[in-house]
Amino acid sequence: MTDTPQKTLFITGASSGIGEATARAAVASGWRVGLFARRRDKLEGLAQELGDAALVLTGDVTDYDDQVAALDRLAQHFGRVHAAFANAGRGAAKGGVGGGDVDDWQGLIDLNVVGLLKTAKAALPHLEKTRGHMVLTGSAAGRVHLSGSIYGATKWFVHGFAGNLAEEMKGWGGRCTVIAPGMVNTPFFDEAKPDKLQPADVAGAVMMALNAADSADVREVFLMPRG
Repeated sequence: MTDTPQKTLFITGASSGIGEATARAAVASGWRVGLFARRRDKLEGLAQELGDAALVLTGDVTDYDDQVAALDRLAQHFGRVHAAFANAGRGAAKGGVGGGDVDDWQGLIDLNVVGLLKTAKAALPHLEKTRGHMVLTGSAAGRVHLSGSIYGATKWFVHGFAGNLAEEMKGWGGRCTVIAPGMVNTPFFDEAKPDKLQPADVAGAVMMALNAADSADVREVFLMPRG
């Protein structure tokens, strides 16, 4: 396909929660989206809803080659990639250090830290071509100290890395934003949290950053449940 004035967004963790909501919000705002996750059935259901503006891209965030191939396919299909949303992540199976599980920590860090780094590295060659935008899912847990929280520590990394990446990207006119929500009502939790932020709330913050004027470099959006 040839390029059009529409912009294209690559989303990891697009099969549920914040990623799914962001895909809907992006398409409603005139963007095209590449939906990346492991669960093809979930992605295909979402793509059917979103129509020709969505492309299903299955793969594992912890596999760099999967992400490179997905981004190359997205660029070939829609012309160019203008933004990438490194959203995939998870929590720890058990809280704290003393009661934590070492193997679980490894999986947590592989996804929340190394997987996010792989998304950034895979996306940057495409974003340089468009003076594009990188968005990272951080957390309120990455702005405060929580007792023994390994998950929180991974989000401290995300916040620090986002600032460093923003400095690198500004050298060629790119932008980087970290989105820092408080508790969100997503499948991340075993029980529903209807009184907390909804995925659509976070998606709105993502789109606010992506649709900001060219003169504005939105580095962080911090949002909490009202009240």
